Amino acid sequence: MDDTPVVLGINRGRHASICLMHGAHVQWSIQKERLTRRRHHPGEPGDVDAVYLPCLSGLERPLDVLVECHAAGDAAAHDAEAGDDRKLAFAHGARRARIPQHLAHVYSAFHPSPFREAAVLVLGSHDDAGPGDDRALATCYRVDRERIACIGQQVAGDGEHLAAGLGMFYFRLTQALFPGAGNEGKVADLAPYGDPQAPGLPPLAVEGMQVTIPQAWQEVLGDTARCRFGAPQASFTDCANLAAAGQRAFEEALLALARWLRLRTGLDDLCLAGGAALNSAANARLLRDGPFRRLFVPPAPGAAGAALGCAIHGLLELAGLSADFRWTHDYLGPAPQLADIEAALDGAPDLIVEHPRGRDALCARMLDLLCSGRVVGLYQGRSEFGPRGLGHRSILADPRRERMRDWINARVKEREWFRPFAPMVAEERAFQYFDLQAPSPFMQFAVPVRSSVMPLLAAVTHVDGSARLQTVGPSDDPVLRALLAGFEVRTGVPVLLGTSLCGRDEPLVETPQEAVATFRRMPLHGLAMPPYLVMKRHEPGLPA
Repeated sequence: MDDTPVVLGINRGRHASICLMHGAHVQWSIQKERLTRRRHHPGEPGDVDAVYLPCLSGLERPLDVLVECHAAGDAAAHDAEAGDDRKLAFAHGARRARIPQHLAHVYSAFHPSPFREAAVLVLGSHDDAGPGDDRALATCYRVDRERIACIGQQVAGDGEHLAAGLGMFYFRLTQALFPGAGNEGKVADLAPYGDPQAPGLPPLAVEGMQVTIPQAWQEVLGDTARCRFGAPQASFTDCANLAAAGQRAFEEALLALARWLRLRTGLDDLCLAGGAALNSAANARLLRDGPFRRLFVPPAPGAAGAALGCAIHGLLELAGLSADFRWTHDYLGPAPQLADIEAALDGAPDLIVEHPRGRDALCARMLDLLCSGRVVGLYQGRSEFGPRGLGHRSILADPRRERMRDWINARVKEREWFRPFAPMVAEERAFQYFDLQAPSPFMQFAVPVRSSVMPLLAAVTHVDGSARLQTVGPSDDPVLRALLAGFEVRTGVPVLLGTSLCGRDEPLVETPQEAVATFRRMPLHGLAMPPYLVMKRHEPGLPA
């Protein structure tokens, strides 16, 4: 009889998520939004019975360990924790625990990292803060494989006039420019178009690990008419200048925190977690100018990653086993079944379905489309757990064509014109094209594009000459490796443009049915769903 423990981790707060581990193997880890199709869907009472059990296999097995966390601290989350697991089965002697979200971040960032010991910095935001231990806005740790020591924390104030914390600052900056959930990336994308000195705003005040927002910033961020992007009173230049000033203030404060943490720990390596760790420009600055020799940012550093952290905590601390899982890839979602792919394509007279003979033939057909200026969706295998499409739920295109960026932004993604796209590049060729210090398999760093190759990468080079790249190593996804190698043979460039396979304000597609529906709705020219290649009988126009 298999006595490997079954461990379930649940994040019940913002960006609700769930992770099932069978020993050290991640059976799946997924955000609630992928199942409900509501972006940034928070945890609610009844999630286990109503959302997770009907959609995910493996939860019928008796659980040995259940670990939960939530940051919002609201009554609904507590009620959910107590009452929505009635259909779950528990093994004899099963153990349960609830941990603070910042501690869950430590388990999801450090324990699957390559480090033996490291400093860990967790940066939350205002709406991550709840009562008690969950009021934390930022927490610093010294961690090794045996011990976790908290060495400092900043907690939320009791009102907006006490607004503090690095993550909260960027949250408020985002709300001033782009109200709504999950728009921090727009601020970082807009910042290179502005002059950080033009607004004349001071740096953030940093003392130890306590970050406070000066009054001048408070006043500007409160002037919504002046700051709101697209509002009649707000010019593009003013908005870009504010984004640039905020990005610079964020980076400088992050460096100050890192220097303080380096002095307190004396360690060479840093793990960065929390939603603020998705700021790839700041991550690159921290790696380049910061005091730590190495920096690890997991592919799911935000609140959703806490479910994996809960499961790893349960495996280590409650089941008493080692956690051998490492972040070698981000493909942790449940695998689609071939029967479901075929069902999604069955009876579709508007589609042409090809069945190439093998992976090489499929990649060759995809390259035919890409090299002719067409845009292709790629849906394969387990979905990405983090928020970025990394080759399993992606849209691919030729990075050499400058107009490709504008066409995909306007026609495919239906988003702001200034948003950049990521280059995918073979890891062994990345240093020839980009000025990077280490591989970047999860798009964690925005690095300079080498000036000599900028004309070859016009669609993926941002206005400041940077690119948030994904490196694909020799042992990484074989389809991506084959596509990059084949594209280089045909064009001389081992780089492809990549972006997430989803529509505006939508989560990544999860099921084959969603992939086909998205393909129909978008003006994509092809959709690879191994072993099939799908095209439209009435092909959309090509990018100019």
